[in-house]
Amino acid sequence: MRPPVLGMLGLLVLIPGWLGLTQAEVVTPQAVDSAYEWDLPAGFPLPYVPPDNPMSSSKVELGRHLFYDTRLSANNTQSCASCHQPALAFTDGRAQAVGSSGEVLPRSALSLTNAAYNLTYNWANPTLTRIEEQLVLPLFSEHPVEMGVSGHEAAILQRLAEDARYRTLFAQAFPEADEVFTFEHIIAALASFTRTLISGDSPYDAFLRGDRTAISEAAQRGLKLFFSETLKCHHCHGGFNLSLASRTAYWTIQQDIFFNTGLYNLPPDGRYPEANTGLYAFTGQEEDMGRFRPPTLRNIALTAPYMHDGSIATLEGVIRFYSEGGRDNPQQSDLISGFGLSAQDMSDLIAFLESLTDSAFIHDPRFGNPW
Repeated sequence: MRPPVLGMLGLLVLIPGWLGLTQAEVVTPQAVDSAYEWDLPAGFPLPYVPPDNPMSSSKVELGRHLFYDTRLSANNTQSCASCHQPALAFTDGRAQAVGSSGEVLPRSALSLTNAAYNLTYNWANPTLTRIEEQLVLPLFSEHPVEMGVSGHEAAILQRLAEDARYRTLFAQAFPEADEVFTFEHIIAALASFTRTLISGDSPYDAFLRGDRTAISEAAQRGLKLFFSETLKCHHCHGGFNLSLASRTAYWTIQQDIFFNTGLYNLPPDGRYPEANTGLYAFTGQEEDMGRFRPPTLRNIALTAPYMHDGSIATLEGVIRFYSEGGRDNPQQSDLISGFGLSAQDMSDLIAFLESLTDSAFIHDPRFGNPW
């Protein structure tokens, strides 16, 4: 196959064959809210939006305010942005996220970059297929506590209702509701804002669109390595979103989207740490031990440390880990088999990954703190 220097529209057409996927299910395009105009990068498809939460500018703006508001946590100390900071591509720079009560979570905070295109949410939860479903966990979870809303719903809603700006924003976002201050509406607005966090204007994207000077020669060599059958990176991190686990308003890739990368190999029989068993926690099937969803690699240079538990500090460390073939876990994906890598190859591959940084995205005022 040719490397993906095809322009974004050509790239989308070639996704199934180029990635060796078994099937890409083309679905009937959803009805798009005519009141909302997407500002998508060139060649990007419309994201999937659930019919019961259509996009609107007023919901997006309400969601942006809520996203940065610590009043949404029970103890008034933490906002969504505490774990999802724009400068870090909407991550927090920690190996493991920390909740509003100080409790350390077992996994790192995933980037919200292009979350609108995720096929599932969280690192290894096959049941969460909508942002609305995912948001329930950080808000209401008690084990571990994140925002700590459970048991404090009335007090939090009262705080928001006392703010004149919120009274306007909620009324604009939900003009037909008898009661606008509800957690159902909060979740709908947060999900709408999160869907707008779309990144597709990196130097790599400019290169795909025909600007051969957009990335360095080193990054171009790294691109060829990334999409080679020697390294096989693209089998998990392919397509326009650089993640196999993607969907749009028009298609859903039908293929296994959880992988055991061999990060751990504990006795007996290749266990993972108890708090991080991956898909196994949901299925109880031994073959699912340690299987996690591959996140997008867009803005990856900003989201260290890496892996689901933040156990690898640098991009070089991640590449080294894969070049060594993981830790020979018995459930390890066949894609993780190791490869030779020179010092020049390492430098080139990192240059390519750094070319995925979208500076306009992380500085976009539409995504910034309105307070």
